[in-house]
Amino acid sequence: MRAYLTVWRLPSAPVLLVAGFAGRLPSAMVPLALLLMVQQQTGSYAVAGLAAATLGIAMAVMAPVLGRLADRRGPRRVLFAEAALYPVMLAALVAVVLGGAPTAAVIAASAAAGATTPLVSGTVRALWSRVDPAVRPTAYALDATATELVFVAGPTTVAALTVLASPAVAVAVAGVLAVAGALGLATSGAMRAWVPVAGPRTGLLSTVTAPGMPRVLLSGSALMLGFGGLEVAIPAFADAAGTPGISGVLLAVWALGSVAGGLWFGARVVSATLPRQYRWGLLGVTIGLAPLAMVESPWALGALLFLGGTAIAPTLTVQSSLVGSIAPAHATTEAFTWLSTIAFGASAIGAAVGGALIEGPSGVSGSLMLAAGGAALAVALTLVPGRRPAVVRSRREPVAA
Repeated sequence: MRAYLTVWRLPSAPVLLVAGFAGRLPSAMVPLALLLMVQQQTGSYAVAGLAAATLGIAMAVMAPVLGRLADRRGPRRVLFAEAALYPVMLAALVAVVLGGAPTAAVIAASAAAGATTPLVSGTVRALWSRVDPAVRPTAYALDATATELVFVAGPTTVAALTVLASPAVAVAVAGVLAVAGALGLATSGAMRAWVPVAGPRTGLLSTVTAPGMPRVLLSGSALMLGFGGLEVAIPAFADAAGTPGISGVLLAVWALGSVAGGLWFGARVVSATLPRQYRWGLLGVTIGLAPLAMVESPWALGALLFLGGTAIAPTLTVQSSLVGSIAPAHATTEAFTWLSTIAFGASAIGAAVGGALIEGPSGVSGSLMLAAGGAALAVALTLVPGRRPAVVRSRREPVAA
């Protein structure tokens, strides 16, 4: 715990952790709340799914663009602008849906809301990359753990607000949290100390193709592809076992396993290089996912999900450390937003493929095998030779967070 206390005592660390958590919750709340709201209003899961997917795609596409702008002009301006625009776009989205507007209007409003989602995750990680290197791994571990908790608390909050009030209220609460998180980060001491790093004018994909980045992003994509398959396999498994209500518990147990692993890993000092830690972490995830397709009991699945989940947050912690160390100094925020973008896109593809496998001859086992296969592919991708980073960003002056 001493390592975590050291991070917590950094000047702006409590703000980064609390505001970062609040600002990330909408990414786990709004898609689900929108899905429920549109379905209730239109009676169509197809339209609801299209609206939720549009929101997510718009958010993923705009994130790297806004990340590049944040690196050049400073994240404060971007966060202030998004804090002003996002609640307006959410209010318009709710009004369009509840007003019974045509599907095209619902899709357009969903895209607008997604495009203005505050750039919280990439900004927080970029700020952590500027702290003292001695505490940076622990900071990343706390960040990865907080992200896992977001995907436990977010859907749970939406479910509770939908039962007690309506999905529209859940969207409103998400908007308040987003504004609070964005403003908390924008006004923090770490943000005020942010000094943009001068860099050359480069192409849109220059950060993605920087030495070392392709392997991290491709392996991360493979991992998230598997996770997407698992996220649809768990509810299908619970339903096939005759206990559909336990699916939420199983997903929460999986996330809590990751939280436990992340807290344990963050307090450790590991001497191995980051690429080796990353490869071993991915291998641990693969081993944890491999036996899932062989179990028949929801309780056995829950136990294995918890155990296998313990490797996830440590792996994502090292992944963040890798991106922070190899990304160009003038494009840190953009690099982390690319990581979030590929995670969303690959997870969505994995969910679609997993759903198709569940409906096909392989059934739920096929989607569970997809999860293990995605992790195994991630391990294989880290073994592919590639260009090494030309410069390790030790030149950057640490900024107290």
